[in-house]
Amino acid sequence: MYDIAIIGLGPAGAMLATLLNSHLKIIAIDKKSSDAQEEGFHKPCGGLLAPDAQKVLSRFSITLPKDILVDPQIFAVRTIDTKTGLVRNYQRFYLNIDRHKFDLWLKSRIKPNVKCFHNARCESIERLEDGTYCITYIENNEKNTFLAKYIVGADGANSLVRRTIYNNKKIRSYASIQQWFKESNSSPFYSCIFDADITDCYSWSISKDGFFIFGGAFPLKNPRQSYDKLIEKLQKHGFVFGEALKTEACMVLRPSKFNDFSCGKNNAFLIGEAAGFISPSSLEGISYAIRSAYKLSVVLNGKGKNKNALYRKSTLHIRLDLFSKIMKLPFMYNPFLRKVIMKCGINSLEMLDGEEL
Repeated sequence: MYDIAIIGLGPAGAMLATLLNSHLKIIAIDKKSSDAQEEGFHKPCGGLLAPDAQKVLSRFSITLPKDILVDPQIFAVRTIDTKTGLVRNYQRFYLNIDRHKFDLWLKSRIKPNVKCFHNARCESIERLEDGTYCITYIENNEKNTFLAKYIVGADGANSLVRRTIYNNKKIRSYASIQQWFKESNSSPFYSCIFDADITDCYSWSISKDGFFIFGGAFPLKNPRQSYDKLIEKLQKHGFVFGEALKTEACMVLRPSKFNDFSCGKNNAFLIGEAAGFISPSSLEGISYAIRSAYKLSVVLNGKGKNKNALYRKSTLHIRLDLFSKIMKLPFMYNPFLRKVIMKCGINSLEMLDGEEL
């Protein structure tokens, strides 16, 4: 019998496990390996630490070890609209990181009182008559079962915890597909690509430690065909791909209304993307993962009785922040408005060649 069960040890789950009081009896189940050298599940994330995430880490006085950073560090994003042919460069202050190492580093900070099972998969969750939760997980092809007073879903877009407590809850979802190629482009760059004919979301490319990564978020109907079609288009814009060395894929949420944000109920809680806490414009989720983990840690460490109500109240600012981004979506994703903004060149950089420098 545990006080708290955490399902998933991405940034949300790992941060929560770090912040909970040491006297609590905690168990955590995570499908990722705890070894940087082992092949296993790697989230298809470009690995850019956005300013919002940097700000949240700063508030905890957390500094990154240098081996998480990768080359190169680039200070502009090339924005491309394939339909209009418009290209603009915008200054951005992202940190280029190894996302898998970042996740493992966050996990390494978890306190010893948390019993962690890696390379394990949560199979089922059942709420018993006394209100406790019975969780079944599989590790090394063996089924194991334990009980917990509280359960926390930090298990991402396809959260089993969310699907268990909200049977009919549906949030707009996309297939995120990303491939790694050997870097063959003449110079490293980041890009943000819009192609309204292929996806109403966006795609990205990143140069990272001698590799060129290309990925995107696509509607669930034939996502791989959409991905391949976009690669063909981008070759005409000067992108060089070559042979894919690795392919990664997962589901990603893109909230479209305030009701998409789900905090949990009946002593079950949701944090990070499992709660729908992910930017609908940029798909940035690390900052919201850490913020929601902190909010829940305060509630679970405290003595308040109705913890679900307290957590819901404490995350109101997060939910309003994300809802404001939903309201701003047309300025990024409406083809006409995007064309006007890009054509005007508002806040874009004038790029200089070597002779002009």
